Amino acid sequence: SQLISHGVIRTSFPSTTSTSLATLTTGEMPGAHGMMGYTVQVPRSGGRVLNSLKWDERVDPVIWQPVPTLFERATAAGIHTTHVAAKRYENSGFTRAVFRGASYKGANLSEDLISETVQALEKTPSFVYLYVNDLDSAGHSDGVGSDKWIAALRYVDQIATQLLEKSPAGTRIWVTADHGMINVGEKIVLGRDNDLLDGISVVAGEPRARHLYRSADSSEPISEIISRWEMTLGDKVSMFSRESAIAAGLFGAEVSADAADRIGDLIAIAQENLVLLDPERSDKEGLMVGHHGGDSLIESSVPLLLCIK
Repeated sequence: SQLISHGVIRTSFPSTTSTSLATLTTGEMPGAHGMMGYTVQVPRSGGRVLNSLKWDERVDPVIWQPVPTLFERATAAGIHTTHVAAKRYENSGFTRAVFRGASYKGANLSEDLISETVQALEKTPSFVYLYVNDLDSAGHSDGVGSDKWIAALRYVDQIATQLLEKSPAGTRIWVTADHGMINVGEKIVLGRDNDLLDGISVVAGEPRARHLYRSADSSEPISEIISRWEMTLGDKVSMFSRESAIAAGLFGAEVSADAADRIGDLIAIAQENLVLLDPERSDKEGLMVGHHGGDSLIESSVPLLLCIK
């Protein structure tokens, strides 16, 4: 066994699980696959918000994310494809949107994750995707660099090491991540002791990258709302209108009409270590130490390692 290469690659924006994994499994940018953030407003729904990881059965995953996945393409080419992850994800809308085409093997314990992966690799030819969320979970709860985070990093390393030991000869193992993470600094609750939610009816996205949807009865131009945010927060936030975000290529070179409809009327990207808390979720969001979703190098840079058995 040997390490063939290692380096750093960049995720798509926003640097969040649902968007990044859709980019990974389709090979397309968010403007094509339509997974525009952790939460977004469902167009023409009266303000209903879709949590892309928890999903909403009123939303068809295949319509919401229409791009064929690498699993579908590989299966059509005669390659056995398997998705190994925690049992709770098996029938989720997110799994159907992003991982369709793969045979799902649910496993919660490390030994089961490894055994299911190795067993799937015995089929020839085969491709197996294994997802482990322990490092992300530890970072959110305790922060990057905490004892819990370091223990989770060691756990991931142990799984990768055992996979390399137990996989069939000739197996290539790529190790990567869906995003990085920063530890929280300043916290601002939107609309609390500030006018940042004036003219805004729906807050979506996440604390490092907000999709903001204007109230239907608001007559204030988007440009004036952006100016108000910039007057309040200065360079602590990068502001875009939907149109300027698309023009800047924030979601890729091309953005489909469906994907564009899901983007906020405004996008607020927190800079430095600032987080922008939703007033309706501020207690829960405020407890998290680690955050991601923004466009900083720390949040968007992930490792890519290749080992060959």
